[in-house]
Amino acid sequence: MKNYDTLSEAINDLQGNGYTYDFNLKPECLECASLKIEIHPEDFNVDEMHRFEGMSSTDDNSVLYAISSKNGIKGLLVDAYGVYAENISEAMRKKLR
Repeated sequence: MKNYDTLSEAINDLQGNGYTYDFNLKPECLECASLKIEIHPEDFNVDEMHRFEGMSSTDDNSVLYAISSKNGIKGLLVDAYGVYAENISEAMRKKLR
């Protein structure tokens, strides 16, 4: 797994490796708005995870997940971590650990 200095560098590189869709985090699943689908925890794998910490503020902490679904959809999920992390189901929490 490659190490990245910035979130944008990681996103650009992973998009070049086929992670072209954007996922949004929902309490029970991932949503891909462009495809109008939801992907539940049992239907995807986290291929890579990268954490980034803002230099000037802890508000800038984020995590990038490279995700592939069982039906071949590959995309990225960007989320905050720490005190600003979203409230999600236990199944989603386990999957994104």
